Amino acid sequence: MDLDLSEEQRLLKNGVERLMRDRYGFDDRRKYRTEKLGFSEGMWARYAELGLLGLPFPEAYGGLGGGAVETMIVMEAFGKALILEPYFATVVLAGGVLRRGANEAQKANLIPGIAEGHTRLAFAYAEPQSRYDLFDVETQAKKEGEGWVLNGTKGLVLHGDVADKIIVSARTAGGEREKEGIGLFLIDGDVPGLARRGYLTQDGLRAAECTLENVRVEETDVIGDPAGAFPIISQVADEAVAALCAEAVGCFVEMHATTLNYLKTRKQFGTTIGSFQVLQHRAVDMFVELEQSRSMAMYATMMAGESDATERERAMSAAKAQIGQSSKALGRQAIQLHGGIGMTMEYSIGHYFKHVTMIDTLFGDSDHHLQRLASLGGLFGEQRMQP
Repeated sequence: MDLDLSEEQRLLKNGVERLMRDRYGFDDRRKYRTEKLGFSEGMWARYAELGLLGLPFPEAYGGLGGGAVETMIVMEAFGKALILEPYFATVVLAGGVLRRGANEAQKANLIPGIAEGHTRLAFAYAEPQSRYDLFDVETQAKKEGEGWVLNGTKGLVLHGDVADKIIVSARTAGGEREKEGIGLFLIDGDVPGLARRGYLTQDGLRAAECTLENVRVEETDVIGDPAGAFPIISQVADEAVAALCAEAVGCFVEMHATTLNYLKTRKQFGTTIGSFQVLQHRAVDMFVELEQSRSMAMYATMMAGESDATERERAMSAAKAQIGQSSKALGRQAIQLHGGIGMTMEYSIGHYFKHVTMIDTLFGDSDHHLQRLASLGGLFGEQRMQP
């Protein structure tokens, strides 16, 4: 299997990493956090100019026709920089729903605006009681005339307070935890009946609690089958997991490099602490976690487009479990090797640890995915090694 990047992919990687180095240092990030929306509108426009916002969308709608590998490249670079912009919420999550479920008219209406940076989207899939079960949906969508009326509450809607439009999962039939009877509905961010309470997450990003009270949705804004949307939601979630794994690897790279640099410069007892063998061993342990995570992130990327849902779920759970375990192991080492400075808000390492901790919990933490992997028969299912 050829794991080398193509020439176009190498150019993309070099270009995005150069942009992050030049425009997204830790001090820049701190400045961007104070802007009105909680992120840099200038950088968002820059992403649009470089084609990053249209990267995974078909060229027919103004995109670049990229795939999972291109998304991996961008997300890893963004992880290194700890970006604040709603790229994951708009392009990966909501954009994934559009790519997988929207009809031609909906794609033509929405995707060009995303690619040009004029339209920001969010995906409201989680609810207060649902935890990691995407099919646990209490929000109701009832048919009324030629449209639908939505009522319910959505939690942790990433960048939901600054989204121009929100895609909402709601139940049209069946019981609360049934996979059948779930639909996807597109609403405006300022539609009557929608209340959004925005807040900062622990890692400095933004999210919102969304309450829907008699929110009306026209039939033209229903995405796909109003009673059969769960397979779309499940596939988009798996693709999101692959993207999150790549972003976490980017964070791990910076955490490891920053810690090594600190070990080489911090002096104690008349010498650099990096000369102490026990600390060298801990730095090696960090490197091992990084490389294990990188391998699993690449595996998740390769399996993101797998048509067999069970095989895809196995791969995503294996990768997410590794990422979650590594985020704890590598993060603890980084904080401890930095000593007291590792816990301060003025230094970057603690911010990286917070972000990878948030990544661990999104779409299921390591314990959840280990349990799911076990229920699926392990990574290789019923297959056995032949002698």
